[in-house]
Amino acid sequence: MGKPLNIGVVGCGNIITQYLATFPRLASVRLVAVADLDFARAEAVAAGQPGVRALSVDDLLADPAVDLVLNLTIPAAHADIALRAIAAGKAVYGEKPLAATTEEARKVLEAAAAAGAVIGCAPDTVLGTGIQTARKAIDDGLIGTPISATATMMTPGHERWHPNPDFYYQPGGGPLLDMGPYYVSALVTLLGPVVSVIGAASHTRSDRTIGKGPRAGESIPVSTDTHVTGVLVHESGALSTLVMSFDAVATQSANLEIHGDAGSLIVPDPNRFDGEVKLRTLGGEGWEVLPVSAGYVDAARGFGLHDIAVTPAGTEPRPGGQLAFHVLEVMESVLESAALGQSVKVASRCDRPVAVPLTDLGG
Repeated sequence: MGKPLNIGVVGCGNIITQYLATFPRLASVRLVAVADLDFARAEAVAAGQPGVRALSVDDLLADPAVDLVLNLTIPAAHADIALRAIAAGKAVYGEKPLAATTEEARKVLEAAAAAGAVIGCAPDTVLGTGIQTARKAIDDGLIGTPISATATMMTPGHERWHPNPDFYYQPGGGPLLDMGPYYVSALVTLLGPVVSVIGAASHTRSDRTIGKGPRAGESIPVSTDTHVTGVLVHESGALSTLVMSFDAVATQSANLEIHGDAGSLIVPDPNRFDGEVKLRTLGGEGWEVLPVSAGYVDAARGFGLHDIAVTPAGTEPRPGGQLAFHVLEVMESVLESAALGQSVKVASRCDRPVAVPLTDLGG
């Protein structure tokens, strides 16, 4: 690898702060430039990062010093920025989802293939010790043959804490497309790709009231389903039940459970990088906490960029475009199934990402 991968960020919203906290820990990447439609925001970020330049979006995409564009724009702009970056000869890593729709995402992958560009996409939480320790337990046969999984995310809605939650209740939002990438990426990492789905969806309210911020008390319309459930049929034969809700109050269910014919796993929240993995074996007494045995130690948002930087040329990175496309199609298919009232086949496939051995990058 010789030298760090030079990163240029497009989009200086709230999420950039998490990446900025991670970059100093990763010798494999170096932030060199930032851009935003609001140039003042880019200037504010650059001012706190020695050696980092604030540029216009056009100038950043054209800058020969930028090797990879980190796309932190809103989902509706993901495909446009990715396509422009690819055309400029850059690699791209984006926040989830890969694009607003699979149609747009397909164009991104086709353009990248034609240009020989590397595409990566969040979430990279699956690279942490939580999901990867569970992955190793499955690969080591600790639960026998995987049979099923449950993935549960129950919240009363983002309007309780988010000052501008409108997007979450419009088409393209909702609990599945917002939080589903974490859960579906984890399920594919643990159990492999999905071949078909059955979905159902509903919403209980036609409007929501913002709870915090300058718009507190304002009512916003709800025009998308806010409770989604689905059954994912994995290529391996395992069945995953997915429940994503902005309508519920709370749950005591584990975020992820994986069940096999010889044991069961409780897997940490896939929106986190770490957490305890618990195993209960057939005939055993109670749950045992498994020692951390795989994944990037103390990982944080941005470790996916490191994974791209160290992945050999011509090899799909773990948080790669093929996985992100498959996850997006699975989610779209669940919503399509809910609308049609019938099973929907998932056309795309991706390889189950290569496991991450226990890796401590220090810092």
